[in-house]
Amino acid sequence: MRSLEQIKQASLITAIKTPYLTTGEIDLATYDKLVNQQIAAGVDGIVVGGTTGEGQLMNWEEHLMLIAHSVNKFADKLVIVGNTGSNNTREAIKATEYGFASGMDAALQINPYYGRTSLAGVKEHFKRLLDIGPAFIYNVAGRTGQDLTPDLIEPLAQHANFIGVKECGGNDRIAHYEQQGIACWSGNDDEAHDARHQLNAHGVISVTSNLIPGLFRQLMDKRNDELNTSLQPLMQWLFCEPNPIAINTALMMTKAVKPVFRLPYVPLNQAQQQQGLHYINQLNNDDFVGNTAQLVTEQDVLLR
Repeated sequence: MRSLEQIKQASLITAIKTPYLTTGEIDLATYDKLVNQQIAAGVDGIVVGGTTGEGQLMNWEEHLMLIAHSVNKFADKLVIVGNTGSNNTREAIKATEYGFASGMDAALQINPYYGRTSLAGVKEHFKRLLDIGPAFIYNVAGRTGQDLTPDLIEPLAQHANFIGVKECGGNDRIAHYEQQGIACWSGNDDEAHDARHQLNAHGVISVTSNLIPGLFRQLMDKRNDELNTSLQPLMQWLFCEPNPIAINTALMMTKAVKPVFRLPYVPLNQAQQQQGLHYINQLNNDDFVGNTAQLVTEQDVLLR
């Protein structure tokens, strides 16, 4: 396992997509191919079974298997972050303990969603999980219904196992934390370049880098306003429906993964795909994962 300081050096972490076989089971061969393309592009780490990787659609056996598989195959080349969070503290503790027993470098932990709790309950939830091992705290109020504000995060940041925050609350929040010495990774791809180069963010935990890892590597390594501006339409398109619908569709359009969705996710409609077709195919072929994008028809897609 890496030290907290080593983990904090990871500026580009991809929330890796989980591909499926036609049966609906996890396609490990394609998963390995996707991860190797991330490595080749210079990505520093992956989040396994996050929202983008559809951990919410897995049972714990699948979820923990994929974390262990990722450690076994890629821990020498990537920071392995296991999404072992849950709105059930007991389940999150159990999954986190198993994840660390499998050798993951860090956990991604979220505040309880749907069955929300008090601020005192949120603090105790995170404390129990931080006691187990190094963790990123994930603030995404749009999914949890509860914003993790600085008055909650700043005391947690004193914990020895606190790495930093994946922050979806915008760049003003990231600037505030970084000024306090609290490490931040942008959770908003379209804001990540500016967060990194103007506000000293440590990096990004990215969806878009599933498709364009090399270009996102450039955005994190050096300020490039022209490249950032040119990629904004693609990034906006990848969030035209709740994530991971568009990134799933995009990788199916480029034939990087089989056209299999786990319900309740279904592909983008033809008009939405047509928009993405333009954004993807205007890039150089070497800049995106897969081949020239083509529309995916309803007949092509399996819903499992």
